[in-house]
Amino acid sequence: MNPRWNGQFSRFDLVAKTGKSRRSVVQVHDIEIGGDFVVMAGPCAVESEDQLLRTAEAIAEAGARILRGGAYKPRSSPYAFQGLGVVGLKILRKAREATGLAIVTEAMSEEDVDVVAEYADIMQVGTRSMENYALLEKLGRCGRPVLLKRGMTATLEELLCSAQIVAMAGNPDIILCERGIRTFETSTRNTLDIAAVPVLKTISHLPVIVDPSHAAGVRCLVPALARAAVAVGADGLLVEVHPHPEQALSDGEQSLNFPEFRTMMDDLAPYLAIRQAPARLRPRLVAAGGHD
Repeated sequence: MNPRWNGQFSRFDLVAKTGKSRRSVVQVHDIEIGGDFVVMAGPCAVESEDQLLRTAEAIAEAGARILRGGAYKPRSSPYAFQGLGVVGLKILRKAREATGLAIVTEAMSEEDVDVVAEYADIMQVGTRSMENYALLEKLGRCGRPVLLKRGMTATLEELLCSAQIVAMAGNPDIILCERGIRTFETSTRNTLDIAAVPVLKTISHLPVIVDPSHAAGVRCLVPALARAAVAVGADGLLVEVHPHPEQALSDGEQSLNFPEFRTMMDDLAPYLAIRQAPARLRPRLVAAGGHD
């Protein structure tokens, strides 16, 4: 470990990597997050049964294992679509029954946790809620894995602090998510902190995934950032997909349509093959399958 980090993260004893801790795998049905490379995909918001079922079928065919979709939406503007609530959760359950995909969706407050846990396989903590400690403590007792997204101005130390709170409340099944941080750059929605992935995997035993959609805010950049996430060792992706992004009620600019998502998944295959190959074969695979 880099000497600069000695002691900085060790106080987070339940989530920091130590000599005794091994890399954690979060089990969701037959899915091993932190063992296999897992793609979670779906719309920013559940808008209708038709929209979600079509999306679930498309992402499953392309290789995704987990369906994402917001039933409760913490929108910045009070005039923006706020989600369908329990109706959206019921649609998510129907999509799981139809496709076999696991479900990840957000709980916005501690009052939402019990009802969301009835429908979700993974409980998402959104970037605005990373420091909602009452919510984190309730999620520590919810009996579901937690996907913890990094706050847009949070340091990695602050992210691990939030993870430690969930773990101290009794829940060790935590997935960290790098989703871009707020910087002075304006050409993208946020700035993907790609170095956060190898740092987190060095200092913590928890799985780490990347959300290229929120990092970019621009759909054409999502595949490139997804490839970068694979290259630096991320354990998976969280990608926004919509049947008709131009008609989406939220985050359409960064959502892939079905053909774009399938192309992205196909393009990731050689990168994953290189990562999974024995070290002695990697130079040969790079030479044979480099990306322009």
